[in-house]
Amino acid sequence: MTIKPAARRMATALGIVAALAGSVAPAWAFCGFYVAQADARLFNRASKVVLAWDDGRATVTMASDYEGDPKEFALVVPVPTVVAEDDIRVVENNLIGKLDAYTAPRLTEYFDRDPCAPVYQRMSRAGGAPMAMPAPTMAPMAKDGLGVTIEARYQVGVYDILILSAQVSDGLVTWLGRNQYRIPAGAERVLGSYIGQGMHFFVAKVNLGRQEQAGEKFLRPLQVSYQTKKFMLPIRLGTVNADGPQDMIMFMLTRHGRVETTNYQTVKMASGLDVPLFAKDEFGKVYKAVFDRSVADDGMTRIYEEYAWDMHGYMPCDPCSAPVPDASDLFTLGARWHYPQFEHAGIDKLKSIRFPQQQADAYVTRLHVRYDAAHFPEDLAFTETADRSPFQVVYHLQHPWIGEASCAAAKDYLRTLPARFEREAGNLATLTGWDIGDVRTRMQANGQPFDIKVPG
Repeated sequence: MTIKPAARRMATALGIVAALAGSVAPAWAFCGFYVAQADARLFNRASKVVLAWDDGRATVTMASDYEGDPKEFALVVPVPTVVAEDDIRVVENNLIGKLDAYTAPRLTEYFDRDPCAPVYQRMSRAGGAPMAMPAPTMAPMAKDGLGVTIEARYQVGVYDILILSAQVSDGLVTWLGRNQYRIPAGAERVLGSYIGQGMHFFVAKVNLGRQEQAGEKFLRPLQVSYQTKKFMLPIRLGTVNADGPQDMIMFMLTRHGRVETTNYQTVKMASGLDVPLFAKDEFGKVYKAVFDRSVADDGMTRIYEEYAWDMHGYMPCDPCSAPVPDASDLFTLGARWHYPQFEHAGIDKLKSIRFPQQQADAYVTRLHVRYDAAHFPEDLAFTETADRSPFQVVYHLQHPWIGEASCAAAKDYLRTLPARFEREAGNLATLTGWDIGDVRTRMQANGQPFDIKVPG
């Protein structure tokens, strides 16, 4: 969680940030070169959430997109139960960043062989710790008649954490206001729906004294684990103080297979297409346009699958766009089903554990959604499928051979290039919505002419 000088209240993926008052592809035989990736930094207001799920045990790691003074940071997230102290952790920022880079959409490049050279057999691409603290104290029902109970208090890292229960939403809003939280307009209705479901509220704010003592300049992600019957993420509070649609990237870690939503349609992003060479120098811009076009075409109603892979398989990615998260990384992020004896180990203890060198038996699904209150009125509900087939968003560059047409095969090859370039131009225009004439012009300027003259 980066703290930037300009104070700005931003919505998080799962809850509201309240200011303190007063201030389907086959496995690929890859033989090209990975050249670029498109991670979460492309998207404004993009929250990243890791959700590890194992038959009713959920571990949620939240990387907030809050920007501003840490004294104004407070996070309010609905949770299904009173969370125990040893089920709350802070984790290193680079863990979520590593998972983001590893699963990000990617670009690869290939080079055509000399058509006059002898043909040899070659590979071809196919398809393409909480701090030690006293036991939590239980507070009696407040005597002010607001119906709010502080079920537990914890100190975890630089965070002061309360677990609240409430009887009515207006009482909760009033209580938060009296306790120096400025809740945005519109929160009462959403809070009331969670209260009606019997949910509790995980409230975290920064303890400035401990933060200064620890010398931490960045707010690290918070992680919370709990038992629940519902495989879901509560996103509606995150729309209350949002200044427009938000992007959320969800990294789902499961034991058995791919994750999809049950109350919204999950679709795979377009993948495996050849694109023009100029995309190499601006792949981030290209993929952002691809995603923007998909959202516009679908009316902001779908969840998009960008990556799905068996981490315990023969190849954990193909091609790999970044270092592969290891068993320790995935365990820390919640994939703990094979090491139950360490479920409640603190961060310091985890650092001393020697995990096996091989990958953890986990399946990772990367889902991407752009949402607002109007288009996503319900929280996200998920199901874990038995599908362990691989999928990744990848686009290809195919460099043409350049040389003298000294044989008949070379002349035949050169005659095929204009049509191939036209297909690449059409692919990119369709994916991004860019004008195909502009795409062709840029291709011409980058060594892909459409008027190749082949000597007779």
